[in-house]
Amino acid sequence: MTYDYDVVVVGGGIVGLSTAYALTRERPGLRLAVLEKEPGLAAHQTGRNSGVIHSGVYYRPGSLKARYAVAGAAEMVEFCRTHDVPYEVTGKLIVATDPAELPRLHALAERGRENGIPVAELDRAGIAEHEPEVTGIAGLHIGTTGICDFPAVAGTYARLAREAGAELRTGTELRAVARRADGVTVQTSAGELRCQVLVNCAGLHSDRIARLAGDDPGVRIVPFRGEYYELTKERRELVRGLVYPVPDPAFPFLGVHLTRGIHGDVHVGPNAVPALAREGYDWRTVRPRDLADTITFPGTWQIARRHWRYEIGELHRSLSKRAFTTAVQRLLPAVTAADLVPAAAGVRAQAVARDGALLDDFAFAGFDPADPRSTRRLVHVLNAPSPAATASLPIGREVARRALAAREAGG
Repeated sequence: MTYDYDVVVVGGGIVGLSTAYALTRERPGLRLAVLEKEPGLAAHQTGRNSGVIHSGVYYRPGSLKARYAVAGAAEMVEFCRTHDVPYEVTGKLIVATDPAELPRLHALAERGRENGIPVAELDRAGIAEHEPEVTGIAGLHIGTTGICDFPAVAGTYARLAREAGAELRTGTELRAVARRADGVTVQTSAGELRCQVLVNCAGLHSDRIARLAGDDPGVRIVPFRGEYYELTKERRELVRGLVYPVPDPAFPFLGVHLTRGIHGDVHVGPNAVPALAREGYDWRTVRPRDLADTITFPGTWQIARRHWRYEIGELHRSLSKRAFTTAVQRLLPAVTAADLVPAAAGVRAQAVARDGALLDDFAFAGFDPADPRSTRRLVHVLNAPSPAATASLPIGREVARRALAAREAGG
């Protein structure tokens, strides 16, 4: 086969672009293309990110999320400093508002220390020193958490990759994949391309791309929409930094929290509701194919069976601003419904197994250098929700390592 490219990366979000950046750094002169179906880069999860540089305090010690978030947070701060991307290391509070949350708060402190993160335990007075308007009976202060402009980070990855010779092809949708012994042929909206290795960083569509390439990913992306409000300009002074509730370990979302962004806005949310399309940023957006994929997948019904009480509460807060405001008032009593204005929503690409288990860690498939029987010519990123933006530099290096090993293995 005559190759147009050595490696083609599908997906122009922060993970695909960090992979392209890592590939160009590791192998100067590599013939590389990034395909993005949208007219611009970072249009979905990256462009609708809360902007938090996560510390890694929540994640199971030893997991990829824990390792990559802790290392990635420090790297992200240095990357932003080096490349003049707006950032700030703000720290954050995790606040318990009910005595029943105290054991989970203490367990979270221990988990943070196991992950090598500095954690300070606070009483009411300690909380008030950081956030005078926030109420709670105990809290944690995590000093390594920060904020940045992740679309600007993604844009910087893109610029650096382009300067190193990569082609960034926006408005180019992948439509078919033919895997051969000597390479991969892909059909796109702009014509046919041939490459040695195809890398799937398609986020909300990663499971579909895997199946299109002939691989069974073993999971389905079930989209959850995160709906946000933001404080009016007149009320932004209520929140100095980042304030989170104690998370419920039975559910993968963090609950309604308060996030001061790098440009001064204060986001409040999200609540997490099923999206009716993989890119369904409001209730009006319905895609029959996406909805059918979700409804016919057995894992969806297992999630509903296990978490229906929790999800009813999320739906109530989605449909009732009053209910949403009441949830916020647990942390921020002074807020009123009039202080909250709608903000852009995001959709989380959550990989779910057939038994309803929500994948708790970053997940890769396709070629594995440690397994000579693994799929050749293809590398898939199947699960990379938050904190993937924080961890994008180490994730990109790992995907690049697999892609280069797949190219060298050939056949």
